[in-house]
Amino acid sequence: MGRNPERRTALVDAAIEVLAQEGARGLTFRAVDTRAAVPVGTASNYFTGRDDLFMQAGARIHVRNTPDPDAVGEEARAAGPTREMLTGLMRALVRRMADDRSGYLALLELRLEATRRPALQRQLNQNVRAAFEESARSYVDARLPGDADTFLVLYLAMTGLMLEHFTLPEMLSDARIDQLVETVVARIVPLE
Repeated sequence: MGRNPERRTALVDAAIEVLAQEGARGLTFRAVDTRAAVPVGTASNYFTGRDDLFMQAGARIHVRNTPDPDAVGEEARAAGPTREMLTGLMRALVRRMADDRSGYLALLELRLEATRRPALQRQLNQNVRAAFEESARSYVDARLPGDADTFLVLYLAMTGLMLEHFTLPEMLSDARIDQLVETVVARIVPLE
């Protein structure tokens, strides 16, 4: 197996791009090699098979999508835990995800593929659950408005908003996204 960590990361990032553009069926070693602009056969030196490639892509997406919890906490403490500040954090989340559109679309592809691959489903469950629990703890620790249930409902609403935004972009125009984020937060988060 290849041991160059930078090349492995580049190959996994290429796999994420392939997933986002071609779906799970298009994720082949040859497609990853082509996307990463490396010699044919390189990906097969780094991954034991497609399952390994799926697993590595799932893990990498979460690394790419996870914000720095200290920066989020500092922003919350500096601005004070208000609904307006939370709206700003949610807008920043939407922008961060939009900046890594391929990562988000690849994650959707992986979630669908996980319905057919139990090992991938276990890994995604573990990764998503860990990220969710860390975000919920950060939310409560930052003393943001509401409680853990507020965070849960906000999480579910925002993931639905992002699903619509990325899969049917004409349904929710970009011009309305900021307003929709504000509406979601206003309807879910209690006034203090």
